[in-house]
Amino acid sequence: MRLRKTLALLTSAALLVPMAACGSNASDASNTGSSSSPEKISFMLDWTANTNHVGLYVAQKLGYYKDAGVDVSILPTSQAGAETAVETNVANVGFTTLSNVAAFDEQGSHLKFVFDLTQKQVARWCALASRTDITTPKDFDGKTFVTFGSAEQTAVLKQMITTAGGTGTFDTATVGTSTFQTLTSGKGDFGGFYETWEGVESRLNGPKLTCFVASDWGVPGNPDQLGFAVNSTWASSHTAALQKFITATKRGYAYALAHPQKAADILVEQAKDANLDPKLTRASMATIVNGKYWGSTSNLGVTNTSSAQKYIDFLWKKGVYKADNGKNPSSAPQATKLATNHYVSATQ
Repeated sequence: MRLRKTLALLTSAALLVPMAACGSNASDASNTGSSSSPEKISFMLDWTANTNHVGLYVAQKLGYYKDAGVDVSILPTSQAGAETAVETNVANVGFTTLSNVAAFDEQGSHLKFVFDLTQKQVARWCALASRTDITTPKDFDGKTFVTFGSAEQTAVLKQMITTAGGTGTFDTATVGTSTFQTLTSGKGDFGGFYETWEGVESRLNGPKLTCFVASDWGVPGNPDQLGFAVNSTWASSHTAALQKFITATKRGYAYALAHPQKAADILVEQAKDANLDPKLTRASMATIVNGKYWGSTSNLGVTNTSSAQKYIDFLWKKGVYKADNGKNPSSAPQATKLATNHYVSATQ
C-alpha cells in the first residue's frame, strides 16, 4: 500500500512537475472569507483510504470539523502524488512522510511537516513464509525485490542486508496488481509491507510472511514518520484555518485511539469508494492501538525531530537526497526546519 508508493516518490525529480488543477484552485478555496462562513480545507490522500486516514473520516462524520469552523474535503490521491498537489496548491494539506518532505524541499519545494501520525516504525520487509531459504535480511542477497522503485528503499535494504552479513546486491521487479500477488506468482522474492494493514491482512487471509524491521538491522532513527504536510507559503496566510483543521483532526485520531472499533466502522461507512473489508479494518485498528503505533493522546501528532534527524542523516550519507541541480547537497536536511509541532502543541 502506502509504503511502496510513498517511497517511490523519491525516485525522480520529474515527479516535481506541477500537476494541473481540476476545478477551482485549492488556495482560492481556502480563503478565510467571512467569520460566519466555515473555512475550506482540502486534504489529499496518499493512497486508497485506510486506517492511516481514519481520524479525518471520524472528524468529518462526528462533526469535529463543523465544530472547529472548517469545511474539509477529502480528495483521492493523484498520479503526481500528494506532495506535488500540495506544493502546487491543488490541495491544502496532504498525507506523506517526513523523508519525502526532505527530498522534495531539497529540490526546491516549500513543504512543511505539521502532523506526525506514526510514533514507531510500521514498515516491514518481507518474504513469503513458505520461502524457507529466507531467514534473515542476508538472504535477500541475489534475490528479486518487488518495488515501485526508489533510492530510499535501496539504501534501507542495502543497509539491512550488509548488517546481516550480506553484500547488499539484489535485482528489482515492478509491482503487479499487488505485492502479495507478485510474490506468490514467483516474479519476485521479497517486498515492502505495512504491519498495520498488510501485516494484518496476511494474518487474517494469508499468505503468511517472514518479516524484518529496518531498525533491527542497522537503519537508525524512525524511517516511518507518516503524517501531514502543507505548503509553507499557504500556511503562513492561512494559519487560523490550519490550526482549526489540525485541532479537529487530532480530535478525530484521539477518538479512534479510544474507540478503535467504532472508528473502524466509521471509516468503512464514510470511505465507500475504497470498499474496505470491515473485518480487516477493525483488526487494523486493534493492531494500531495494541502496538501503540500512534503513541498515545499525550504525543499524538508530535514529530520526534531527534529520531527523524538520525534517519535523514543516514539517507543523506547514502546519497539519497539530490538538490535541484542533481548533485548531492553539502549537508543533510534538518528535521527542525522541515517539521513543526506548533499546530499540534497548540491543541494540547
